[in-house]
Amino acid sequence: MDSAAEALLIIVSATLSVFLILLIVVVVYVISLLKQIRRIAEHAENVADSVESAASAFEKTASPLAVLKIVGSIVENAAKFRRKK
Repeated sequence: MDSAAEALLIIVSATLSVFLILLIVVVVYVISLLKQIRRIAEHAENVADSVESAASAFEKTASPLAVLKIVGSIVENAAKFRRKK
């Protein structure tokens, strides 16, 4: 093998090894990024479930509160009417 071929072989192998090392570093970074995204998604899912349960509880209590408000306004109007007489 002549010296030009050996030099070309050394350059190509060095370039490939650098790219291999860079690829390994990028893959490790992407894996850690995906783990963080998974944690964020789980947290967002927990928050959504919490908001959904709070909305459900509010929906269950909203209708009785509306009825109590109506009854309260009727009682208040009746009291005002009695005071006017």
